[in-house]
Amino acid sequence: MTENDSTDSPGSASDNSQEVAVGGLPDAGTATVDEAVSAVKEVSSEIYRFTGVPGKASEPGPGVSECAGKDPDMYFSVYHPWNFAPPKASDLDVAMENLKKKLNTGGWVTKRLYRDNSPNKSLNLIADNDTKKVSVWITQYAKRETPSLGINVQSGCYRVPPGKTIDHF
Repeated sequence: MTENDSTDSPGSASDNSQEVAVGGLPDAGTATVDEAVSAVKEVSSEIYRFTGVPGKASEPGPGVSECAGKDPDMYFSVYHPWNFAPPKASDLDVAMENLKKKLNTGGWVTKRLYRDNSPNKSLNLIADNDTKKVSVWITQYAKRETPSLGINVQSGCYRVPPGKTIDHF
């Protein structure tokens, strides 16, 4: 699902298992905005459970955006950025290790694991779940005053059912 992967992404020449929409997002099927938002929230909850440690998740909920190159009245994608902050800084490493393991099971495949170019060389993990048509990008902010994980769940491109509308928020 991630178009900047160093490995082949779904829908590439080496994997024709799903149709990729213009703009790099795979086709996620037909759903109402409420159904798609609910599915992305469930994936975020799954990621939270995968951390395996107690912590606080930030409050902002999912948003709805257009699918690049597609009719904005017919197609949409759901994104859910949030932060996870464990009560103890040492639990951040435990959470990231748990995520590395869990995001290679149950349909999840790690696409990239790397340190970014920031001054703190933050650890980043990108994983896709082709069955659920979602991708997650996790950044470990270990050297911040309040250590946390920045998590962004992104859905594929949904088509709204006939007679329904898309509320972009």
